[in-house]
Amino acid sequence: MVQDMVEQVRLIRQKTKAAQDRHKSYADLHRRDIEFAMGDKVLLKVSPMRGVMRFGKKGEVVYWLALPPTLDRVHNVFHVSKLRNYVSDPSHVLEVENIELDESLSYAEIPKEILVRKVYLVTEL
Repeated sequence: MVQDMVEQVRLIRQKTKAAQDRHKSYADLHRRDIEFAMGDKVLLKVSPMRGVMRFGKKGEVVYWLALPPTLDRVHNVFHVSKLRNYVSDPSHVLEVENIELDESLSYAEIPKEILVRKVYLVTEL
Protein backbone atom coordinates (compact mmCIF):
# COMPACT_ATOMS: atom_id res chain seq x y z
CA MET A 1 0.00 0.00 0.00
CA VAL A 2 2.78 2.48 0.88
CA GLN A 3 4.60 1.45 -2.27
CA ASP A 4 1.50 2.31 -4.34
CA MET A 5 1.26 5.75 -2.68
CA VAL A 6 4.94 6.44 -3.38
CA GLU A 7 4.45 5.44 -7.01
CA GLN A 8 1.36 7.68 -7.34
CA VAL A 9 3.21 10.66 -5.85
CA ARG A 10 6.12 10.05 -8.25
CA LEU A 11 3.71 9.90 -11.19
CA ILE A 12 1.92 13.11 -10.07
CA ARG A 13 5.25 14.94 -9.74
CA GLN A 14 6.34 13.72 -13.16
CA LYS A 15 3.12 14.90 -14.83
CA THR A 16 3.22 18.25 -12.97
CA LYS A 17 6.82 18.81 -14.15
CA ALA A 18 5.82 17.99 -17.75
CA ALA A 19 2.90 20.47 -17.59
CA GLN A 20 5.17 23.18 -16.12
CA ASP A 21 7.74 22.59 -18.86
CA ARG A 22 5.05 22.88 -21.57
CA HIS A 23 3.75 26.11 -20.04
CA LYS A 24 7.26 27.60 -19.79
CA SER A 25 8.02 26.63 -23.40
CA TYR A 26 4.81 28.33 -24.59
CA ALA A 27 5.45 31.45 -22.49
CA ASP A 28 9.05 31.74 -23.70
CA LEU A 29 7.90 31.41 -27.31
CA HIS A 30 5.33 34.24 -27.00
CA ARG A 31 7.30 36.62 -24.76
CA ARG A 32 7.87 40.14 -26.10
CA ASP A 33 11.14 41.59 -24.88
CA ILE A 34 10.52 45.31 -25.37
CA GLU A 35 12.71 48.11 -24.13
CA PHE A 36 12.17 51.84 -24.39
CA ALA A 37 14.68 54.69 -24.26
CA MET A 38 14.37 58.08 -22.58
CA GLY A 39 12.19 60.32 -24.75
CA ASP A 40 10.41 57.51 -26.62
CA LYS A 41 6.69 58.06 -27.09
CA VAL A 42 4.49 55.16 -26.05
CA LEU A 43 0.84 54.26 -26.03
CA LEU A 44 -0.46 53.29 -22.62
CA LYS A 45 -3.09 50.56 -22.34
CA VAL A 46 -5.25 51.25 -19.31
CA SER A 47 -7.94 49.13 -17.73
CA PRO A 48 -9.63 49.00 -14.36
CA MET A 49 -7.45 47.43 -11.69
CA ARG A 50 -8.82 44.04 -10.66
CA GLY A 51 -5.97 42.98 -8.43
CA VAL A 52 -2.26 43.32 -7.96
CA MET A 53 -0.10 40.52 -9.28
CA ARG A 54 3.58 40.19 -8.39
CA PHE A 55 6.11 38.20 -10.40
CA GLY A 56 9.75 37.42 -9.77
CA LYS A 57 10.79 38.38 -13.32
CA LYS A 58 14.04 40.29 -13.65
CA GLY A 59 14.89 42.97 -16.23
CA GLU A 60 13.34 46.17 -17.50
CA VAL A 61 9.70 45.43 -16.78
CA VAL A 62 8.51 48.80 -15.45
CA TYR A 63 8.84 52.29 -16.87
CA TRP A 64 8.28 55.73 -15.37
CA LEU A 65 6.21 57.96 -17.69
CA ALA A 66 6.26 61.76 -17.74
CA LEU A 67 2.53 62.40 -17.59
CA PRO A 68 0.94 65.82 -18.16
CA PRO A 69 0.17 67.94 -15.08
CA THR A 70 -3.55 67.24 -15.48
CA LEU A 71 -2.81 63.61 -14.53
CA ASP A 72 -0.71 64.41 -11.46
CA ARG A 73 -2.91 62.18 -9.27
CA VAL A 74 -2.26 59.12 -11.45
CA HIS A 75 0.59 56.76 -10.51
CA ASN A 76 3.22 57.17 -13.23
CA VAL A 77 5.02 53.78 -13.13
CA PHE A 78 3.70 51.16 -15.57
CA HIS A 79 4.51 47.55 -16.47
CA VAL A 80 6.00 47.04 -19.93
CA SER A 81 2.98 44.92 -20.94
CA LYS A 82 0.80 48.06 -20.76
CA LEU A 83 3.00 50.02 -23.22
CA ARG A 84 3.19 49.92 -27.03
CA ASN A 85 5.57 51.66 -29.45
CA TYR A 86 4.13 54.89 -30.84
CA VAL A 87 4.88 56.49 -34.19
CA SER A 88 3.97 60.18 -34.18
CA ASP A 89 1.05 61.13 -36.44
CA PRO A 90 -0.62 64.59 -36.41
CA SER A 91 -4.02 63.01 -37.08
CA HIS A 92 -3.83 61.38 -33.63
CA VAL A 93 -4.07 64.73 -31.86
CA LEU A 94 -7.54 65.14 -30.40
CA GLU A 95 -9.28 68.10 -28.86
CA VAL A 96 -9.73 67.22 -25.23
CA GLU A 97 -12.60 68.59 -23.25
CA ASN A 98 -12.06 69.28 -19.58
CA ILE A 99 -13.51 66.53 -17.38
CA GLU A 100 -14.28 67.25 -13.75
CA LEU A 101 -13.08 64.39 -11.53
CA ASP A 102 -14.25 63.87 -7.97
CA GLU A 103 -12.07 62.66 -5.07
CA SER A 104 -12.32 59.02 -6.20
CA LEU A 105 -11.08 59.95 -9.72
CA SER A 106 -14.46 59.15 -11.31
CA TYR A 107 -16.83 61.28 -13.34
CA ALA A 108 -20.41 61.27 -14.58
CA GLU A 109 -20.82 60.20 -18.19
CA ILE A 110 -23.32 62.21 -20.23
CA PRO A 111 -24.34 60.88 -23.67
CA LYS A 112 -23.80 63.29 -26.56
CA GLU A 113 -25.98 61.72 -29.22
CA ILE A 114 -28.08 58.67 -30.04
CA LEU A 115 -26.30 56.59 -32.67
CA VAL A 116 -28.85 53.81 -33.21
CA ARG A 117 -32.55 53.70 -32.66
CA LYS A 118 -34.71 50.60 -33.03
CA VAL A 119 -38.49 50.36 -32.89
CA TYR A 120 -40.00 47.02 -31.94
CA LEU A 121 -43.57 46.16 -32.85
CA VAL A 122 -45.43 43.90 -30.47
CA THR A 123 -48.15 41.79 -32.03
CA GLU A 124 -50.79 39.79 -30.26
CA LEU A 125 -50.85 36.03 -30.63
